[in-house]
Amino acid sequence: MNKQKDKISTAVIRRLPRYLRALEDLENAGTERISSGELSDLIGYTASQIRQDLNHFGGFGQQGYGYNVGDLKTEIERILGMGRTYNMVIVGAGRLGQAINSFIASYKSDFKVVALFDINENVIGKVYSGVTVLDADSLEEYLKNNKVDIGVLTVTKEQAQTACNHLVAGGVAGIWNFAPIDLEGTEGTPVENVHLSDNLHSLVYYINHPEQN
Repeated sequence: MNKQKDKISTAVIRRLPRYLRALEDLENAGTERISSGELSDLIGYTASQIRQDLNHFGGFGQQGYGYNVGDLKTEIERILGMGRTYNMVIVGAGRLGQAINSFIASYKSDFKVVALFDINENVIGKVYSGVTVLDADSLEEYLKNNKVDIGVLTVTKEQAQTACNHLVAGGVAGIWNFAPIDLEGTEGTPVENVHLSDNLHSLVYYINHPEQN
C-alpha cells in the first residue's frame, strides 16, 4: 500500500468518519464486500468522490470486486489513528460536560475520560459516569503528572482561551472545543471547534426552504 505524499485536505479527512460508520454498519449486518457505487447509495457521496478519497491513502479496492468491508474498515481506522486509547480530560463539568463524558463512556474503548475539572464548588468531588470532578485550579498539576491526549472544553466564551492555553502548556495533543468561540491551537496543537448551533441553524434553513430538500 502506498503512503500519501501530499497533505490531505480537511474535506477528505472529515468524510472518513462517515465512511467508517457505514462500514461498521455493513460489517455488523454481515456484508463482506461493497462497490463504490453501493457505498455511494448508502452515504450520499458520489462513487467517484469515494474512490478519489480512498486513493489518497492507497489502493484498497479490486476491479470487478469492490472493497472488502472488514479490510477497508480496518484501514480507515488505521488512517484515523484508532486502535489505541486516547486519554481525555473535560474542562467544564456542567450539563454539556457531563453529557459528553457520558457519551464517551458509552462510545468506543479508544477514548477514555480520566478527569473532569470545574470551578463550581457544588460539583467538585462529585462522580459522573465513574469520573471524578476535580478543582480547575489543579488542572496544571494534573497535566504534569498524567498523560492526557485530548482536552475537551465546555466552558464559557470568556474562559475558553485561558483553558485552552493551560491544556496546550500541559502537553495535550489536541483540543475538542465546545465553547461558543473559535480557538486557535498554539505550538502546533490542533483544535476542533464544535458549534452545535451551526447545525441547528442549517436545519432551520432547510425547514424553511423545502425546495432544496
